[in-house]
Amino acid sequence: MKPVENKIRVLVVDDSAYMCRVLQGIISSDPHLEVVGLGRDGRDAVALAESLRPDVITLDINMPHVDGLQATELIMSQHPRPIVIVSSESREGTASTLRALELGAIDFVPKPSSGVDLDMRSVSQELTRKIRMAAKVRVVRTATRSKAGSSIAPHIAAVRPAQNEGGAPPTSGKFPMVAIAASTGGPAAVFRVVSTLPKDLPAAVFLVLHMPATFTSQFALQLSEISQLPVKEAEANETVQPGVIYLCPGSHHLRISPTGKIQLDSGARINGYRPCADAALESIAAYARPLVVAAVLTGMGSDAANGAKAVKAVGGYVLAQDEATSMIFGMPAEAIKAGAVDETLPLDEIGPAIEKRVAKISRTAPVGAR
Repeated sequence: MKPVENKIRVLVVDDSAYMCRVLQGIISSDPHLEVVGLGRDGRDAVALAESLRPDVITLDINMPHVDGLQATELIMSQHPRPIVIVSSESREGTASTLRALELGAIDFVPKPSSGVDLDMRSVSQELTRKIRMAAKVRVVRTATRSKAGSSIAPHIAAVRPAQNEGGAPPTSGKFPMVAIAASTGGPAAVFRVVSTLPKDLPAAVFLVLHMPATFTSQFALQLSEISQLPVKEAEANETVQPGVIYLCPGSHHLRISPTGKIQLDSGARINGYRPCADAALESIAAYARPLVVAAVLTGMGSDAANGAKAVKAVGGYVLAQDEATSMIFGMPAEAIKAGAVDETLPLDEIGPAIEKRVAKISRTAPVGAR
C-alpha cells in the first residue's frame, strides 16, 4: 500500500504513561496520523506545542503541575494549536472539559469509566475521526476567552427558577421563540451568544447542541453562571415560558406540542443526530410560526438546514454564523445553501441580532398571538 504523505502530526499529553501508550497505539494505527511527541503534564504540553508545532494535541485535564485547563489557555493564547480533550466523564471531568471548550479546545472524547485498554479501543474510531477533523480547523489566539464569565477553577451556580422577573405567572398565548443550533465549536459559541442576551428578553430560548447526555446537565449549570436569563435542561411536559433558556438534553430530541409543552423523545437518531436540530426547529416553527428566530452556529454536517427552511417557510427569521468566526463552517453553510438564511453575521453580532429581531416581533405581532 502506498504510504500516506503529509500525515497529521499529533502530540499526546496524559499524566498516565499507560494511557499515553494506549493513545499512541490507537493514533498510530490510523495511516493518516502519526504521534510526534508524548507529554506527561501541562508544562510538557505548552513546551512541546511550541517546539514540535504539532497539527493536533490530545490533552488530558487532570494532570500535575499545570493541568489541562491551564495548558489549554496558555497554548491558545501563545502558540494556538487544535486541541482535542481526552478526559473523564465524571461530573468533575465533564465540568472541566466544558471549560476547556470555552477556552478554545476544538472537541473532546470521553474516557470510558474504567480507562482500560479494551475500553479505550471502543472509542478509537471517534478519537481518530475527531483528530482528523481538528487538523482542518483554523485556530486563533484566544488570550481573553476565559474573561467572558468563566474562570479556570470551575464553580457551579444554582439554576434559577424558571419564572419571569419578579415571580410573575407564565404568560398565556404565544410569544417569540428563539432556537439556536450548534455542533463542533458550539459550546464556546453558545456561551458567547447567551452572555449577550438581556434579562428582559420576552422570548423562550431553545438550545440544541450535538452533545452527549452526560454533558448537557453540566453545560446548563455553567451557562447559568454567565446568563442574565434563567437556564435549565428541558423537561418533558413542562409549559414553555418566555424569558427562560431551555437546553435540550443530549439523550433526547426536543419538540413543542400544539399546546406549548415540551416533548422529549429518546428514540433513534435522526439523520445521525440525537438531539436533532432539524426536529426541534421544524416543531418550533410549526407552533410559533412567524414568532420564531433561529440561529445556526458553528458545526459539522447539515443538521438545522431543513429546520431553517421550515422556519423561513412560516415567516420566521434565520441567522447564520459567518465563516470567519465559525470553528467549522458546515451547518451554517448548509443552511445558507438551502436559501433559508436572512442574515449571516460574525458570532459577536448574533446575540444583538436576536434581541433586535425579538423586539421587532414583540412590537408587530397581533395581540392574540402573544
